[in-house]
Amino acid sequence: MPGEPQADCLFCKIVEGQIPATIVRESDTTVAFRDINPQAPTHVLVIPKVHYRDAAALAAAEPTIAADVLREAQTVADEEKLESYRIVFNTGAGAGQTVWHAHAHVLGGRGLAWPPG
Repeated sequence: MPGEPQADCLFCKIVEGQIPATIVRESDTTVAFRDINPQAPTHVLVIPKVHYRDAAALAAAEPTIAADVLREAQTVADEEKLESYRIVFNTGAGAGQTVWHAHAHVLGGRGLAWPPG
């Protein structure tokens, strides 16, 4: 059921403390941790504690929590002392989403070319 923890979800298991992660921040509604396959010197994932398939589903069902994810992404960037950075939400396999739990990538610490990918 949307919003509820999923037994087969890697990120739900991180939220529950069943799988270790290098957590850099935690709020009432989010967890931020370092990506295990970083694509930039700073690569932190910010996830909602509630389970939704992707950012669009999260925003439709729980816009306040979607805003919390963005607010925490900004706080991560500030704490990591990033002067410029990118926030990425991959939605769908074709866009590179591999974990079906909404999450934002905070990337920085090097030049980020445009267009990406």
